[in-house]
Amino acid sequence: MSIQEPLTELPIKTADTGFYRGFSLNVTVISKIIISILVVWCIVWPTDAGRILGEWNSVILANFAAWYIWSVGFFIIVCLGLAIWPTAGRLNLGQPGEKPEFSNFSWFSMMFGAGIGVGMLTWAVAEPVAHFGNNPEVIQGITNGGAADNVRMAYKWSFLHWGLSAWACYAVAGLSLAFFSYRRGLPLTIRSSLTPLFGTALSGRLGHLIDIVAVVATILGVAQTLGFGVEQFVAGLTRIGISGLMAEDGGATGMGIVVTLVVIMGASTLSALSGVGKGIKWLSNINMVLSIILLGFFIIFGATFFGAQAMVLGVFDYLIALPEMSFNVFRSDGVEGSEDFLLSQWQGWWPVFYWAWWIAFAPFVGLFLARISRGRSIREFVLGAMIVPALMCFVWFSWAGGTAIDLELNGGANGVIFGAANGDKIFAMTEFMLAPIAQALAWGMALLIVVLLMTFLVTSADSAVLIVNTINAAGDEGPKARPHIMFWGAALALVVGGLLISGGTSAIQTAMVIGALPFSVVMVLMCIALIKAIYNDGRREAAGVATTTAEMSSTPAE
Repeated sequence: MSIQEPLTELPIKTADTGFYRGFSLNVTVISKIIISILVVWCIVWPTDAGRILGEWNSVILANFAAWYIWSVGFFIIVCLGLAIWPTAGRLNLGQPGEKPEFSNFSWFSMMFGAGIGVGMLTWAVAEPVAHFGNNPEVIQGITNGGAADNVRMAYKWSFLHWGLSAWACYAVAGLSLAFFSYRRGLPLTIRSSLTPLFGTALSGRLGHLIDIVAVVATILGVAQTLGFGVEQFVAGLTRIGISGLMAEDGGATGMGIVVTLVVIMGASTLSALSGVGKGIKWLSNINMVLSIILLGFFIIFGATFFGAQAMVLGVFDYLIALPEMSFNVFRSDGVEGSEDFLLSQWQGWWPVFYWAWWIAFAPFVGLFLARISRGRSIREFVLGAMIVPALMCFVWFSWAGGTAIDLELNGGANGVIFGAANGDKIFAMTEFMLAPIAQALAWGMALLIVVLLMTFLVTSADSAVLIVNTINAAGDEGPKARPHIMFWGAALALVVGGLLISGGTSAIQTAMVIGALPFSVVMVLMCIALIKAIYNDGRREAAGVATTTAEMSSTPAE
């Protein structure tokens, strides 16, 4: 039986004229309708929206928690397996001999800033602190919440949520898109990654559905990140002396939400209009430099030894427990307050929420990673887009979060840090460290964090707008019409604002968990399709059949 050349054409119908020229009407219009309905629902009927979203969330957590846990564990195996597999690891995510467009520093800066940078400023302090107070070992009575014997457990679980699991979700999407777009010449859109399974059927309704699911998941995933960012940005503005934006409970007021979204989304829309190679690249480089300065402050002037110990022991504990943590599902016995019930509830609050967040974020970060990773090998991609960023997260958690825990345990903070809202913890910590020396230093550090947070938020938002438009434009990476960039910038701001109004960050979390579910199915299929494609390419190479568009174009006609 002869071996056929791979599919290299996937026609997607786009409008030839008018406002939507160059865009897929089926994907763009339906996506806009879905997001618009969500915005109107949350703003006009906030109470009903919050209640119904909560009910849907309960159903998903009760029935699909195991699916989320096992799916992400599968993604880790696939990514590491492809990097180790000789046939796969050496393959170029581009044409033979093609070189990367961006330097390693710019590549890593854009990847980290768009993928996880915003979360670092909130959760690098807040999450170790949260797990220091409670985690599965505390629930089971193995360690004591808030005591020194629980530090290692706090880091084991923090590293789980921000380590290989998170970046495996992004890497799966990025690898699939880069492989099929830059080796096969298929459109840079989500449907292309499933061609080994569904072939040219993806030109029609099935392909439209997959891209619509990806657009909705992207908007909700980025909305989750921006929701946390809005709360923290308001806390930062309050710390540097701008009043009236924060409520008594530590959350943002309506005015605070509006001001923050206008500033962030206005700047991100302007950046998106300039494209990846200009605005996004330079913003990413700036926030990487500022991140290094802030992290250096924690390493040098914070809990230096405590952080180093947390890093070494935390990584050891994490790697040893990774297989069990990645596949173990806590089953509720239905008895409220029992150990099994509490373990299941904790898993829904933390791992399941995070896996949904990373999956919802995957079409955005994955397509963005593919866009900036052309010309790199699969092995290089996995090392650079999965392992290195995970280690960077571990460093942040060890010294930023470790400094907070050490100050509370041994530095006399007396609840100043632990008692602050999650978004305000990093500001409370730096003020506690610097205010006794000079109030101006504390103010200056708060200002640096606010600027860094803004660059992270703008980078994430403008990248998301460009990626959504790329999907809507059937994978066209070229310039997008300004009205469409402005629409999605405004839509993203309204989704964040509407969900915050209808129930705060918990409403955004609920909508995101719901939106991530259908795309999780797509991602599992992406893994299967990628493995099938690489295996078949190995057979093609052995038989002397071309596997890339460059090889096909250079093959003489018979």
